[in-house]
Amino acid sequence: MGIRQLEFRCIGMKDGERFPLENTGRGRDISPKFIIDNLSLQAKSLIITLEDVSHPIKNFTHWVIWNIPAMDNIPAAIASGKVVTDLNGALQGIAYGIHRYAGPKPPKGTSHKYRFSIYALDEKLNISPFSTKKRVLSKAKSHILQQGSIYGYFE
Repeated sequence: MGIRQLEFRCIGMKDGERFPLENTGRGRDISPKFIIDNLSLQAKSLIITLEDVSHPIKNFTHWVIWNIPAMDNIPAAIASGKVVTDLNGALQGIAYGIHRYAGPKPPKGTSHKYRFSIYALDEKLNISPFSTKKRVLSKAKSHILQQGSIYGYFE
């Protein structure tokens, strides 16, 4: 059984469109709300990453959060911190946003392309909140049931 496509929406931004100001480092810098359309019944937890795919450092990570309970509706404005109690102990790791969401904020006068990815797993991950995206995805690799991405631009 291979990894199936995960279909999701980012409220306020369609795939390939501009980020809403409130979800950027030049606005309120809060995470957007996500609606998952086809979450597997076998899913136990979710991972979300935000990467700047235009950054000179390839796929520069802005945000990594994991152990989100499997749910169709992920709320906006996820609190900062290693452990997110509002999401049943989800963990946020080391990225541009250390233990928090850090939205797009490219240099003035430039436009960057960003990618949100969501992964549905068949279990929770037992790893430190000091983990990076690379470590999280490495540990998750054999547990990914579904994966999907959407892109947005800013500036």
